[in-house]
Amino acid sequence: MTGRTLLLMFAASVASWSSQSQASSASPAASPGNASGGAAIFARECAKCHGPDGKGLAEFKTPNFTDPKVQARLTDEQIVTTIKNGKKGTLMPAWSKKLSSSEILLVAAFVRSLGTAQPAPEGSNSKDARTSDAQTSYDPGDDVLLSLPTGRPLDRHGFYVNFTHRFAYDAAFSGTARGGALSGLEGFSLSSFGFRYGVSDRFSVSIFRSPTFTARPIQLMLAYNFFSEQNNAPVNAAVRFSTEGQNNFSRNFTHNIEVIVSRSIGTRAQLYAVPTVSLNNHRLFSPNSYRSASIPNLPGYNTFSTGFGGVLDIRPTVAILAEVIPTFANGRPLGIHRPAFGFGIQKKIRRHAFTLGLTNSPGATVSQRSGTRAAFMNDPSADTFKGLVIGFNLTRQLY
Repeated sequence: MTGRTLLLMFAASVASWSSQSQASSASPAASPGNASGGAAIFARECAKCHGPDGKGLAEFKTPNFTDPKVQARLTDEQIVTTIKNGKKGTLMPAWSKKLSSSEILLVAAFVRSLGTAQPAPEGSNSKDARTSDAQTSYDPGDDVLLSLPTGRPLDRHGFYVNFTHRFAYDAAFSGTARGGALSGLEGFSLSSFGFRYGVSDRFSVSIFRSPTFTARPIQLMLAYNFFSEQNNAPVNAAVRFSTEGQNNFSRNFTHNIEVIVSRSIGTRAQLYAVPTVSLNNHRLFSPNSYRSASIPNLPGYNTFSTGFGGVLDIRPTVAILAEVIPTFANGRPLGIHRPAFGFGIQKKIRRHAFTLGLTNSPGATVSQRSGTRAAFMNDPSADTFKGLVIGFNLTRQLY
C-alpha cells in the first residue's frame, strides 16, 4: 500500500475522530482507520457511474482508477476536490451536500487504494472495464445504428433483448393531416424483437422475429468478432452468418453472409462498412392478412449490398447517427429503386439504448434491411425523402 494511501487514510481517521461528537450527522460508514467505509460509500453512491470495481463505465466515459497511469495523474487534493465540488462539463456531481467531510475523505482513500488493486477476477464484466482513460476507441451503444449492424462484441454470457418499431405505412412529413396523425405515430407499427447471447466475448448467437406484415420471418444468426481496436488492432471486424425463413421459418429461406468493419475516430465517433451477400433473397412485401396463404412462395435472387454508416457522440450519453445501404446486384427484381437510408439520435444509459430516427426502409432482418418502402408500398416514389417514416429501436442488456 502506498504512502499516499496511508496519508489519506490517516486524514480520514482524524476527520472521523473529530466528528464523533456530531454522531447525529455522521455516517456509520465513516469508520476510522481504514478504507472499508469508503468502499461501502463508493458501492452505494459511485459504482453506478464508475463501475463496482472502480474501472469505470465506457458509456459514462469514467476513468479507470485501477490504472497506475490514471493514479499518477491525480493528486490527493484533486481527488478530494473533485468528490467535493464535482467536475464541470461531465456527469460528476458535487457531493459536498450529500456526504460529510469524513465520508469524502474515506471515499478518496478508497479511490486511491484502487491503484494497488489486484487484476479483476475471471468472469468479471469485460465491457464495464473499458474506460475513457484506458480506452482508445469508440464503444457503440447498440447492436445497430438504425438497421445497419455495428458489430459490437457482447459480454461473455451477456443476454440482450432488441426491439424495433417502424411506422412504415404513414410518411412522417407528407400526405394528408400529418399533424393530426402525429407524423404517422398513430398509424400501424411494424414491431420486431429478438434476443442475443454472448457465448464468449467474441462469439455470439441470436434469434430475431419480424411481424406478419413483413412476411413473418424468423432469423437465426451466428457472429464472431475476430479483430478489435480494444486489442490494438487497426480496425474492428466481425463476420455473421444468418438464415431467415418467412412464415415462421417455413418457406422463402434466405442465407446471409456479412462482414462488419468499423474504424474509430478518437473515442467519440466511428465509421462502418458492411458488405453483405444474401442468397435467395426475396422481395419485401406486405401480406394482406394473418393467414399463411397470404405469404406465397416467392422467387429468390442472389443480392449484394454494402451498408455505410457513422455515429458521433455529441454528449457523453447522446449520439447522432446515419446510414445508407445501396444494393449493387439484383436490386431491381426486388423492387429497390433507391438505396435504403436513415438517420437519427441515440440515448445511451448504462446497458440500455434508445434510438429515434427517420428511415425509408421498414426492414429489420439482414436480407430485408436493404429493401425500401418502394417495394413494400408498391410505389416507386415511396423511398424518397418525402417517404421517410419514423422508427425507433430499444436495446437492453438483461445481464
